[in-house]
Amino acid sequence: MKTDMKENQAREEICRIGRSLFERGYVHATAGNISVRLDDGFLITLTDACLGFLDPARLARLDIDGKQTGGDRASKTIALHTRIYAAARRFDAETACVIHTHSTHCVALTLNAPGDELLPALTPYFVMKVGHVPLIPYRRPGAPEAAELVAQAIERLGAAGTPIRAVMLERLGPNVWHDTPAAAMAVLEELEETAKLQLLTGAARPAPLNAEQIDELRTTFGARW
Repeated sequence: MKTDMKENQAREEICRIGRSLFERGYVHATAGNISVRLDDGFLITLTDACLGFLDPARLARLDIDGKQTGGDRASKTIALHTRIYAAARRFDAETACVIHTHSTHCVALTLNAPGDELLPALTPYFVMKVGHVPLIPYRRPGAPEAAELVAQAIERLGAAGTPIRAVMLERLGPNVWHDTPAAAMAVLEELEETAKLQLLTGAARPAPLNAEQIDELRTTFGARW
C-alpha cells in the first residue's frame, strides 16, 4: 500500500481482497486474516471473521505500537503481522499489506515434511513472483515463538541478498506480504497454484529449474532467488 492511500480506501480494499479470496476458495470459514500498515498504525481483520463478509467500518484499528484504538476485536495474529512489517521493511520499504490464509494445497505439502522450504523452483513465475518460501516449524496459532521464527527467516534471507515475500507456517498456512493488498494477493495466488502443481505430480516429482534457467530469470526479470 503506497503511503498516500487513504484509510477509507484501505478499508475497502481489505474487504474486496477478502471477498475475492473467499469466493475463489483461497480461504474458508473463519480462517485467514489481512492487515494493512498505515502511516500512523494498522488495520486488520477481526478475530474469527469470515473474509468473504467483512464490513469496512468494523475492521480493527491499531496505533503504531499495536494498541487497538477502534473497531471490533483484532485478529490474534496482529503480533505476527507487526513483526513481519518490521523485518520485511528493512529490505522492501514499501511493504504495507500482509495476508494469511490456510490455503489447502500449501498446507497439504507441509504434512509430508518437505524440508526447510515449501517448494523448489518449479516454474518461472513462482521464481519471479514469489521466490523462496521458508517453512516455519509448527507452533500453535498465535504463538509468539512463531512470530520470532518468521522474523528471523526474513532477516536471514534478506541479509543474504534474497529478500522474501512469503513464509509457510507448518500445518497452518502461508503468510505473504507486498506493498498493496492486490500485489500481496497475487503472491498468494501464485504460491497456492504452484503448491497445487507439486501435489498433482504425485510421487513423480518434477525437476526444478536449473541454475542457468534461474540466473536467466534474475538477469531478465530481476527475480530474487
